[in-house]
Amino acid sequence: MNATTDSRAGPFPDEGDAGSSPKARPNQTAPAYPWLKNYPPFAPWAMPIPAEPVFHLLDAAVARYPNNTCLEFLGRRWSYAETGALVKRAAAGFQKLGVGKGTRVGLLLPNTPYYPIAFFGIALAGGTIVNMNPLYAARELETMVKDSEIDILVTVDLALTYPKASTLFETTKLRKLVVGSFAAALPPLTGFLFKLFKRAQVVPVQASDRVVPWEQLLDNTGNPAPVAIDPKTDVALLQYTGGTTGIPKAAMLTHANVTANARQVARWYGGGTDGNEKFLAALPFFHVFAMTVVLLVGLEFGGEIIMLPRFEIKDCLKTIHKKRPTVFPAVPTIYTAINHAPEATQLDLTSLKICISGGAPLPLEVKRSFEALTGSVVVEGYGLSETSPVVCTNPTQGLNKAGSVGLPLPGTIVEIHALDDDRILGIGEKGEICVRGPQVMKGYWNRPKDTADVLKDGALHTGDVGYIDEDGYVFIVDRIKDMINASGYKIYPRVIEEAIYLHPAVEEVNVIGVPDEYRGEAPKAFIKVRAGMTLTEPEIRDFLKTRLSAIERPAQYEFRDVLPKTMIGKLSKKELKAEEQAKESDTKHS
Repeated sequence: MNATTDSRAGPFPDEGDAGSSPKARPNQTAPAYPWLKNYPPFAPWAMPIPAEPVFHLLDAAVARYPNNTCLEFLGRRWSYAETGALVKRAAAGFQKLGVGKGTRVGLLLPNTPYYPIAFFGIALAGGTIVNMNPLYAARELETMVKDSEIDILVTVDLALTYPKASTLFETTKLRKLVVGSFAAALPPLTGFLFKLFKRAQVVPVQASDRVVPWEQLLDNTGNPAPVAIDPKTDVALLQYTGGTTGIPKAAMLTHANVTANARQVARWYGGGTDGNEKFLAALPFFHVFAMTVVLLVGLEFGGEIIMLPRFEIKDCLKTIHKKRPTVFPAVPTIYTAINHAPEATQLDLTSLKICISGGAPLPLEVKRSFEALTGSVVVEGYGLSETSPVVCTNPTQGLNKAGSVGLPLPGTIVEIHALDDDRILGIGEKGEICVRGPQVMKGYWNRPKDTADVLKDGALHTGDVGYIDEDGYVFIVDRIKDMINASGYKIYPRVIEEAIYLHPAVEEVNVIGVPDEYRGEAPKAFIKVRAGMTLTEPEIRDFLKTRLSAIERPAQYEFRDVLPKTMIGKLSKKELKAEEQAKESDTKHS
């Protein structure tokens, strides 16, 4: 990978927003960075990271690889030159609708070509992108539109999205709705068949003064008015997150934040070849992990971005077999599903070279099985919406430590702070993970107190507990809010889950704390058993006797056919906790 560099800029900008610089903590001696002795030669920690507008990523790729395929969607392709031209027309169209510096524009889209074209078109027009989950209920979307003060919303004519989007005119100050045709994004024959046989999935859309067809948005010569962007201060993206306090709020990611993280991750891939990689987008772009690690990093490589509108195991496997992607970022549950899919051994998955796992802990057995199946390298990483999102990842070449989320990315400082007095701790000591770097957000949208609570002295307090070992590798112990307090003893669900995953019959496990009369709180494990295998409570209890301390061993077990997951496929503790709280409430009132 020939990373973009700029001799004028480095990882230590002289000025910028809180959290944008990885300088050492004020009034402290600069810590020794143990990760430097293991840093890969192809990704220098002090590499230059210029602060640039996000649309420069696409501009540079268009200039280098105009004839290469940029986007692929269910058989239809767009070159970089074609994509760049569409983005300029989209930018001019957005400006005609009133988008200017700081105008918030929502993207309520599944993975389709409309997403990247609108994403860069909005940025080029000077607007701020607001990522929105198409699976959210109308009430949740209403809250986001009101909170972020969205003026314009982009969606498609699917029954999944358009009816919810159109109701927002009645309850919010939304001015315009830009609507693309799902069928029109497909190859002609496929689009015709989709309209013929999938009519129930599409809703009719009538153009009006408030509803703008996508074709109308692009009906111009593609000459948007230039907009002066200050990459360090202008917000490119509002990314909603539960953050460190559990209350949904929007992280303000500047242009510099987003471009920095794309370049950090691209350099980290190491073995990639410019202009020849293919990135599989099975994760949705509205999630910041896929947005950065698939879409933006894909552009940094001049790669082909293969889009799936949603993850379905059979479609995903066929896509890998036929279209030969080389890079496949995903969450652990997707790798697990592929490992256990009967079709996986009948198809050729060996085109995959690099897979970055994020969003949740990666069980060692899942990693090993997927690598054996595909011949790829699977590395676990760590990040948050507030960090654009990647903070650490294991190197794709070199020492790859099991159970670790790897080394801090170039220009990134990870500190471990004491939970009680915020002291910076030493090697091996457990505390709160804090991050400094060019990818750290400007703050939370319209939430100065929440911003002040997590951005202190330029360091982002993540709410995660972890430690750094003598080699500079970062280990996550658990979320502070997920810690279980049993008789004053801190128990980390992740430790219990890792032990349970060692049993060959376990496919998935999730551990939460539940009320306990004697200890105050105790662990409860929810387990999904692998198909064709059996596991009983006495068997798992016996298995854990030598693998966990007595206080760490779950007090309760529950076996389920399905465990609740988030919208992008991560195992979710939220639903399990809500169920247990409801049970507790029912018991008290019975």
